Amino acid sequence: MVRPAIPSYTLYGEREPAIDSGFAHIETIAARSSLNDWEIKPHRHADFVQMLLVHRGQVRISFDGAVQALEGPLAVVVPPGIVHGFVFAADVEGHVVTLGADFAGRGRGRGEGDGLHRVLTRGQAAPLAPEPARRAAWLAGEMLALQVAARADHGWSDPLVLALAEALARCIVQETSERGPAPDPRIDRFAGLVEVHFRSHRDLAFYAAALGMTPRTLSRLTAARLGCTPMDVVHRRLVSEARRLLRYTNATAAQVAAELGFDDPSYFSRFYLRLTGRRPAQERASGGVR
Repeated sequence: MVRPAIPSYTLYGEREPAIDSGFAHIETIAARSSLNDWEIKPHRHADFVQMLLVHRGQVRISFDGAVQALEGPLAVVVPPGIVHGFVFAADVEGHVVTLGADFAGRGRGRGEGDGLHRVLTRGQAAPLAPEPARRAAWLAGEMLALQVAARADHGWSDPLVLALAEALARCIVQETSERGPAPDPRIDRFAGLVEVHFRSHRDLAFYAAALGMTPRTLSRLTAARLGCTPMDVVHRRLVSEARRLLRYTNATAAQVAAELGFDDPSYFSRFYLRLTGRRPAQERASGGVR
């Protein structure tokens, strides 16, 4: 089978082996972007959470194909797997923080209304008010100073740096977090199973059994917490991956169908049309960030 690929990096342009938990890296936007004509082309990180801070200047952001232009100060949080790209103005000032995917675990268990876990797993791109922007810039500066002092150009694991990274994340999330029910670990486990098995087209009974509950209980759980059925979650994950492959690779619709476990390309086309209102060819024509 032809396996279409979206560029996946540790740090942009760098493919490195698997990293230890607790990985952290920070650099200025200019350090890497200025070497690439101020454009970071669409890519993703399989095992990293990334936070982009723009203290001042303009940036055009692509987030899974959705494009918006924003002016700093602003913060972008990119969860693992999300296809993203940036085009910066040459006078932009800011920092890029890259953290191991396990960092998202710091958003669990803080009680009602804590939006950190939600943002670290779903992402955000939003302006910052002056005071959070000031604190975020100071925290990023402290992280960079520690990295320079440690001579850890390619990132490292340090409890103080991770504490600063959490303070930074909470600083940029606090104004945009949505209040809602406390996180439910069963939903996290279900999402993890979907991530592993969505290409295999497993049925409701499989997911319920893997979670140690009945299909009816799982259905009630997702209805209450997510407002949809369990299979809606699986189908949305299939569609999001199909959209990424159609927009950011040269794979044909038939190749994308095969990559995602569809035996019949025609059925895949109908499935995609039903969930998105667009045919795969129309999605491809919309393209990614230029």
